[in-house]
Amino acid sequence: MVRSAKDFWAGSIYIVFGSSAILIARDYAMGTAVKMGPAYFPTILGGVLVLIGALSILRSFILHGTPIGAFSIKGLLLVSASIFVFGFLVRRVGLAVALPLLILTSAYASLKFRWGPTLVMAAALTIFCVLVFVKGLGIPLPVIGPWLGG
Repeated sequence: MVRSAKDFWAGSIYIVFGSSAILIARDYAMGTAVKMGPAYFPTILGGVLVLIGALSILRSFILHGTPIGAFSIKGLLLVSASIFVFGFLVRRVGLAVALPLLILTSAYASLKFRWGPTLVMAAALTIFCVLVFVKGLGIPLPVIGPWLGG
């Protein structure tokens, strides 16, 4: 008997996504750990997700958990909208504007939303992403986009 519905359903979702990654990657060349093929990363990641999912489902039968909360349409809409807005704006206004908007909008979906910690998190994550992805990895995203004169 399932004692923790959250763990059970989270594990099920992990297994579905992990299995899907493995199934999609099976048509590609695997390669080796030294010379990875296009299937290597999705297969390994899918396997890890399946393993985590199996452990989570096993845990759901052993430990008692809290019940699943009510479905939040506000949260779903705000998180989905923040992703679409980020995708639309990132090349136009740049990462330094689009990413904080994504973080603020998606964080507002939480019942525990507070401005102070959210603004600090938005600033820190934006600086981190600019340094790692744009400067470190050289991903061609504008920090300040053409709409803002960048």
